[in-house]
Amino acid sequence: MFQGSIVALVTPMHEDGSLDEASLRKLVEFHIAQGTDAIVAMGTTGESATLNEKEHCHVIRQVVTIVAGRIPVIAGTGANSTTEAIDLTRCAAQAGADACLLVTPYYNKPTQEGLVLHHKAIAEAVDIPQILYNVPGRTACNMLPETVAQLKNIPNIIGVKDATGDLAVGQALIDLSDDNFAVYSGDDATSCELILMGAKGSITVTGNVAPAKNHQMCIKALAGDEKGARAIDKTLQPLHHDLFVQSSPIPVKWAVNELGLIEKGIRLPMTWLSPECEEVVKKAMLAAE
Repeated sequence: MFQGSIVALVTPMHEDGSLDEASLRKLVEFHIAQGTDAIVAMGTTGESATLNEKEHCHVIRQVVTIVAGRIPVIAGTGANSTTEAIDLTRCAAQAGADACLLVTPYYNKPTQEGLVLHHKAIAEAVDIPQILYNVPGRTACNMLPETVAQLKNIPNIIGVKDATGDLAVGQALIDLSDDNFAVYSGDDATSCELILMGAKGSITVTGNVAPAKNHQMCIKALAGDEKGARAIDKTLQPLHHDLFVQSSPIPVKWAVNELGLIEKGIRLPMTWLSPECEEVVKKAMLAAE
C-alpha cells in the first residue's frame, strides 16, 4: 500500500510545448528532498490528455529512472478507450512503475456496468497494482461506491482516488476499505479530513507547490494527530482552493514556475495563467510558507 503525500506531478515543458527533461529531473529530485511520499507520473495534472502515447510512456520511463527506487512511482494510465488504457498500463508495467492510476473514461459517459468491464479488462490484461480514479467534475462520469465495491474484489485493484470532495462518498468508500484496498483523497481541500476519517493519503496538486508541508500534514493525519494535521492544513487551504482559480494544471504550473523549477510551458488547449490571477496564486503560496 502507498500512503502519505502522493504528488500528481506536473510535466515540465519548454515554451514551445516540447518536453523539458532537464527540468523533469530537477523536479523529481526536489520532491524526494522535500519528503514527498510517492509520485504520480502522467496523471491528469501531468497533462496526460495532450501528450501522445509515445511521449506518455517516455515520461513514465524517465520518472522511474530518475527516482531509482527511492520512493514509489505511480503511473497515470487512464483513457476513455479501454484498449488505449491497456496499452498505457502495459507500458507503465514494462517501465517498472509500482502501480497505475486509472481515471474513469471521460466524455463518453459509460454506464456503471461499462466501468466494471473497463477496469476488469485492464486489470486482467496487465498484472500491476491499479488504483481507480473518480473525478466526475472533470470526466462527466461518476463511479458509484457500489461499483467500487464490485471492482475491489479484483486482486490487483488496490485502491481508489476519490476526487468528489463529498465526505459522505468518501466515508462510503472508506467503509469498503481493508488491508488490500485503500482510499486516497483526490480533493486537496478535504484531504486532511478524509485522511483523519481513514484514507491512506492524498494524491495531491498542492503537493507540487508545498511538498514538505503537505507531507507533514498527511503524516500527522495518518498518525491520528488531528490538532497538528489541521494546523498545517489551515496554512495550505489557500493553495487547496486557489490552485484551481483557473482549470488545473494552469495555476499549479505557474506556481511551480515561480519556484524556479520549470519553464513557462503548457500545451494547448491549456494556456498560461491569466495575469489577473497571478496575485491570487502568489498570496496562496505566501500563506503556505
